[in-house]
Amino acid sequence: MQDTPPTHLLYASAPKIYPRTVHGFFANLRWVFVVLTQLVFYGLPWLEWAERPAVLFNLEARRFYLFPLVLYPQDFIYLTALLVICALSLFLFTALMGRVWCGFACPQTVYSEIFMLVERWIEGDRPQRIKLDHAPLNLEVLVKKVSKHLIWGLIALWTGLSFVGYFVPIRDLLHQVWTLHLMGWSLFWILFYSLATYGNAGFMREQVCKYMCPYARFQSAMFDADTLVVGYDAKRGEPRGHRSKNLSEEAIKEELGLGHCIDCQLCVQVCPTGIDIRDGLQYECIGCGACADVCNDVMKKMSYPIHLIKFASENAIEHRWGLQEQLQRILRPRVLVYATLLLSLCAIVAYQLSHRASFRVDIVRDRNTLARVVEGSDQKMVMENVYRFQIMNSKEHTQQFEVTAHGIDQVKIETPQRIEVLGAQSKWSVLRVAIPAEHASPGSHKIWLDVRSLEDEQRLSEQTVFIVPAQ
Repeated sequence: MQDTPPTHLLYASAPKIYPRTVHGFFANLRWVFVVLTQLVFYGLPWLEWAERPAVLFNLEARRFYLFPLVLYPQDFIYLTALLVICALSLFLFTALMGRVWCGFACPQTVYSEIFMLVERWIEGDRPQRIKLDHAPLNLEVLVKKVSKHLIWGLIALWTGLSFVGYFVPIRDLLHQVWTLHLMGWSLFWILFYSLATYGNAGFMREQVCKYMCPYARFQSAMFDADTLVVGYDAKRGEPRGHRSKNLSEEAIKEELGLGHCIDCQLCVQVCPTGIDIRDGLQYECIGCGACADVCNDVMKKMSYPIHLIKFASENAIEHRWGLQEQLQRILRPRVLVYATLLLSLCAIVAYQLSHRASFRVDIVRDRNTLARVVEGSDQKMVMENVYRFQIMNSKEHTQQFEVTAHGIDQVKIETPQRIEVLGAQSKWSVLRVAIPAEHASPGSHKIWLDVRSLEDEQRLSEQTVFIVPAQ
């Protein structure tokens, strides 16, 4: 029987990663996405539509505003469709371009880039940060560390405030913060989201991508040999090794027997997850292209052709395909399936939203008042059922609705048949539905309550049951 190894041998601690600053096409593209995503995230809560927030998920009032749309919990199907659309989009882009979402638009990547920008601005680039972390604690080190964490904290708090601003009007939220009246769930979620941003982007960074994100684990199921990924051209680069810049490419190949890779390790130093792309495709690679940018700079300095590391498919690298050959492989079965499903679902959702009624109806039988025989409005005895009836107005202005019933001979509504509902509001009403007592046969009878908007003549019909007890 083997002895159980000590607990501390069951894992290996990883060294801290200090990504080096990199410039180039992919670095610039990544910052374009950082700016665009944050303009949307920070800006949407401030936009107004018809004197209300343009985007607001008011959980307390159970109303969700999305520009001209006013949605209710009964519209949950649209949220489900949106999540499916996002999933299919992720599958499609992954099949086409690998983890391009992770490298350019994922919140973890975006906020890590923002936090690293602050870090480089205060502490310097990779060599300076390494030196600072190993220096003894003094006033300079303390000032830099405190300044960095203070700015990180402010960014995280503003991010948390903006996040909660999607659920509570952000102007009201800022007023509560300013007057020190912020409390309850708003305060909790601001602090929680701020702490999550501060911890994930400031400290955990690549650990989130490597160990916490499930996408890294199942991405291989959506990859194939024609998926565009960040790849290293081993045929051209190997064997790797140092050499003089003054030697010609032919001399290096014939005399030293080396490929184009000079083994400078810069592709490792710029990688935000600390991997060596020359070891092949790895699940830790987020497809940011930083290694491609820095390698292109090195190739230019060495007067070698660029794109030793590049975005290309495995087949393209193996068979030396150009752009035209890769484009011919785009429309493959899995891509066509994802694209067809995505476009079909988007079309269905767009059609449903464009033909969506301007109101919704909900009917609940009043369990406190069962069927009863009472005197009707015409002084005749009737069998009456009572219902609680809700109309949800999805427009921004007041609407009037007319309610009628059918399904049983001589069925009618005893309460007022016209109901007025304020804009973007819902209203519960009590409906007394009756039939002549002499026509009431025992049992459960299907009836329909019809609701018609007097403004646009839209109609909805809800089925319920009319109960007549046995004598």
